[in-house]
Amino acid sequence: MKKIKIEIRPYTKQFYRGNLGCFVLALCETLLSVVGALLVSWLIQQLVDLISGYETAFSLAGFVVITAALIAGAVVANLIAYYARPKFITRGISQYKEFVFEELTKKNIAAFAGESSSTYVSALTNDIQTIEQGYLRNTFVMLESLLTFCGALVLMILYSPLLTLVAVGLSLLPLIASLLTGNQVAVAEKKVSDRNEAYTSTLRDSLGGFSVVKSFKAEARMIRLFKEKVKELADAQCRKEKKHILVQMYGVVAGITAQLGVFLFGAYLAMSGDGVTAGTTMIFVQLMNYVLGPIGTIPTCLAERKAARTLVEKVATALKANRREAGESRHLSLSQGITVKDLSFGYDPEKQVLKKINCRFEAGKKYAVVGASGCGKTTFLNLLMASHREYEGEILYDGLESREIADGDLYELQTMIQQNVFVFNATIRENITMFRDFPEEQIAEAIRLSGLWALTEEKGADYLCGENGNGLSGGEKQRIAIARSLLKRSRVLLVDEATAALDAETAHQVASAILGLEGITGIVVTHSLEEGLLRRYDGILAFKNGEIVEEGTFEELIHKKGYFYSLYTISQ
Repeated sequence: MKKIKIEIRPYTKQFYRGNLGCFVLALCETLLSVVGALLVSWLIQQLVDLISGYETAFSLAGFVVITAALIAGAVVANLIAYYARPKFITRGISQYKEFVFEELTKKNIAAFAGESSSTYVSALTNDIQTIEQGYLRNTFVMLESLLTFCGALVLMILYSPLLTLVAVGLSLLPLIASLLTGNQVAVAEKKVSDRNEAYTSTLRDSLGGFSVVKSFKAEARMIRLFKEKVKELADAQCRKEKKHILVQMYGVVAGITAQLGVFLFGAYLAMSGDGVTAGTTMIFVQLMNYVLGPIGTIPTCLAERKAARTLVEKVATALKANRREAGESRHLSLSQGITVKDLSFGYDPEKQVLKKINCRFEAGKKYAVVGASGCGKTTFLNLLMASHREYEGEILYDGLESREIADGDLYELQTMIQQNVFVFNATIRENITMFRDFPEEQIAEAIRLSGLWALTEEKGADYLCGENGNGLSGGEKQRIAIARSLLKRSRVLLVDEATAALDAETAHQVASAILGLEGITGIVVTHSLEEGLLRRYDGILAFKNGEIVEEGTFEELIHKKGYFYSLYTISQ
């Protein structure tokens, strides 16, 4: 299969968007620092020759003035760095994170359903540090190293071409070896990211399923799994650090070899009277630091930059995966209803969960979907919510096929309430409004119709719900979900076992509230076969082995004494 090329430029552009001013200032600071460092080397050479009795360009007083100017320049450069560099880096990283998150929110339910959230958690936490260092901070380190290297090399050539040739020759082989090993760092960094993703996933599972772990006394197993992931991550991090040290080692070897070699050869030339002064030898030793430093630094920076690009490409690939072209955008009001024709679907192509489903839901009416566990009820509801697109048959909203409708329009039309309602660590009001602005009278009406009035009277609409709503009961969270739908003015309400975890009284209240919603098409998957509620539904669909085996009102199905009658009788 041909590998799809992932374009990462839209991601890296976020570092510079509206940030060029700070970037340019930081570059100017880098240039000033390089010029200042080279001038200091020149000044040392001049002072050594002055002390040794050689003729120099300035007197001692002149060198004092130059020294003061260099100190002032260093202060200015550092003030620029103080203002520009942190601002550029923090703004660039913030914009990158915001862009990644915005791209993530553009994925539809179908695209996100089969993916691991740990990929994105890792990309927006652990990987950010590598990207910040490798892509942003190293930009200035590499530029400074490159400019210093070039400037030092030019000065060396001006002072002594022969000594420069020796210095370059001594440094060349370690440089090549260092460059050849740089790619290993990128590979090691990618492995660390992958291991961190697995570690994060295990941690999330352990915390999310804490009650299950305790109930089944599976602590030892979870501890063992957690330790395995910790060890795998630690091993990958250790290997990465070893690669970094290996690359840096070549720079150290280059420094020792070249610096001592140049010093010895320079001393030989000075003693031979070949036009090399003591000051020239000293400046060569000083300049060799500016030549050898980049030789050790640039390959490491390049390796880290490549590692950062790999991580950017990784998240870009994840965000592009499972994306589909959006359908045509059009306003849907559902004036007629939802029609399902010959609907078949299977998560495994060879094993169908739904088989030739045919049914119709009239606008504004309420329908119950019943059946034994595993018969396809939840899958059916998910398909109505456009969680999967690879089905056979048709799902028509007022005659328009679901796959041809833009996701945003479908999500605007309908809302799903599931057994586990997600509640943000925010106020009751914010959880109802989903952080949007609505007129107070609309919010009050949604609170009243959903049965939340008593809760808001007792605790206030600004009551903080806690992490995933741990400050609320199950029934209160379900009512928040209903209020969200009412405020959103969804025309279709899909309910999946919303009362399964509630006590009988609360379950009856929530189900009754859903049935009492006027002008809303309700499709409710329910395990509760309470006669008083079932009689209020306009229609009941009985599922068995992925098929609709019976359909009708409560009275009609009871009179038939078929499959639904059996389910109802057993439940009493």
